[in-house]
Amino acid sequence: MGRPRGRGGGLVTASLRPVAVPFVAAAPGGTRVRARLRLSPEDEAVLRVAGSHRGALAGKDLAVRCAEGRLDARDRARSRAVRKRALTAGTSSRWAGAITRTSEDAYRLADQNLRAEKSSLTARVRRIEARLAIQAGGKAGKTRGYATAAERYSKTVRLQALKARLGRVRQQLDSGTVSVVRGGKALLRTRNNLAAAGLTEDRWRREWESARLFLTADGEKDKAWGNETIRWNPDEGWLEIKLPAPLAHLANQPHGRYRLSFPARFSYRGDEVAAQAATGAVRYDISHDPARGRWYIDASWKAAPAPAPSLEELRQHPAVSIDVNHGHLATAVIAPDGNILGTPATIGLDLAGLPAATRDGHLRAAITSLIATARAHGARAIVIEDLDFAEARAEGRERHGSRPSRGRSGRGFRRAISGIPTGKLRDRLVQMACNAGLSVIVVDPACTC
Repeated sequence: MGRPRGRGGGLVTASLRPVAVPFVAAAPGGTRVRARLRLSPEDEAVLRVAGSHRGALAGKDLAVRCAEGRLDARDRARSRAVRKRALTAGTSSRWAGAITRTSEDAYRLADQNLRAEKSSLTARVRRIEARLAIQAGGKAGKTRGYATAAERYSKTVRLQALKARLGRVRQQLDSGTVSVVRGGKALLRTRNNLAAAGLTEDRWRREWESARLFLTADGEKDKAWGNETIRWNPDEGWLEIKLPAPLAHLANQPHGRYRLSFPARFSYRGDEVAAQAATGAVRYDISHDPARGRWYIDASWKAAPAPAPSLEELRQHPAVSIDVNHGHLATAVIAPDGNILGTPATIGLDLAGLPAATRDGHLRAAITSLIATARAHGARAIVIEDLDFAEARAEGRERHGSRPSRGRSGRGFRRAISGIPTGKLRDRLVQMACNAGLSVIVVDPACTC
């Protein structure tokens, strides 16, 4: 078949999107390991009292920080110092430092989410305005008007609602005010409709109180076992918590410390946690899962990532290629000469409607299969496409073009897009592949099929 020619006989050159250059994903800059805690009834009571006490202080500090609005670096440092001094009387200097840091992190994240909402609303408004500028059933260039006058009218009403939301978001950004709910806005909203959420009032209350506990202690390099506030002994396994002055009467160790009745053991990567506690700072987070009735401790620390190998080095070995699709991953092992080794495989990954913990478990299982395949064929890298559907997610149901935007097809397309875990899959893949000694190569989506 010949190439299409223009009116003058010349070739017609279509404008093609440039293909992005592949790169090796950077290794994670930190490590986080979780272990389950065995507690006596007395231990659980002390943790609840201590976590609720600091949670109340954290809520007050977050309210003060949100009321201050957007600050520059100097004002942020000054604000944190003032708030830390105010909190120290009710807890301790180290606990106050962790509380003010988390408040600053929460404000920064809320501000980022507000800016993302502004971008999404702006894209939707722009899309509707472009189509409303054309009569129903008409077309101007590549932009089509709405199919019927009734649909055009409904989009006019929707445009007004979106502009109102956009105006409120812009007003919040201009004033620097953000909305943050300790415990989560989604859980707060379920309080008004417990039947739809499948919760009783008592169960909702337990989840709400557990989500608002504050038992986080930042690491300190120069302190024994890397943390002065929450201290874990790698050799003996005991775990101690520094209680605030108002709760000092609950201590069972000198200097206002409480030691748990049972030892804490990190069964997964415990040697790394012990090595870090002996040589550097370790941050500890204690949390409660009311659905399972379990308590957990997370140890995390910063780590200097090893230098990533070059693409030329990785091309000398086989690689596992992934094509991300709705409901499954298509995988194949690619030899250095570009041929496929063995038979391509499919890994099921249907995450629609599953809880967050279950989705994460399915992601881990799929990635474990990929790592096993890479090891079986002597691969040094896993190749994944740089896919995010940012434009489609931003425009939502207002998206128009080669993709369906309305009706059953539009709803199915948006459901498929929301069910593809592009960002979480890539982040989890980089973490687990790095732990397995593998690299992750990110390529343009045009390089996969």
